[in-house]
Amino acid sequence: MNLFLREEQIVYKAIFQHIFILLINKIKILKTLKKILKRLVVVGLILFSPSILNAQYIDTKWTVTGYFGELWYAEEKDILNKKQQFFKGWANGVFYSCDYAGQSATYNTYTIKEFLGNREFGLVNQDNAFSKVFAQNGLTNENTKVFVHRITCNGKKVSDRRVLYPFITVDSSNKAFYVYEGAIITLKFDK
Repeated sequence: MNLFLREEQIVYKAIFQHIFILLINKIKILKTLKKILKRLVVVGLILFSPSILNAQYIDTKWTVTGYFGELWYAEEKDILNKKQQFFKGWANGVFYSCDYAGQSATYNTYTIKEFLGNREFGLVNQDNAFSKVFAQNGLTNENTKVFVHRITCNGKKVSDRRVLYPFITVDSSNKAFYVYEGAIITLKFDK
């Protein structure tokens, strides 16, 4: 009888050790799966949701390709085919410059329809100027996203402070628009 109990204890001990080893392995597998899942979620967000990460980016070299309206004081030759470039905290160009002196940028997002109806741009949009400019550039879908950027440079001293507003980009387009004097300036970057 004593021998039978001892064999039974050995069998139970072996079963419990086996179950314990299986649980530890299962926990290790679950931890590994959790790490893999976290990485997949991050990669998925980066690949499939670029609009979460930023608006239509502005950090590139833009070329002035035309304008709609009137240039009040500027000469056409001083603007057309000129460059405006942004790169992280640096900018240089025909309209705005900032030499790593506290540049920041923010934006608001609208659909084209919301943008055209926004009272803030009403003065510039007299006679449907933006509608005409968007149409000339093939941007006619009212549900397309428009990003209105405000780019500022703190400067090294107060007299160096600058603001470039509104700098307007449109989703899935290589065009930008900037209101300057009495005109809407059209800019383009190479895709």
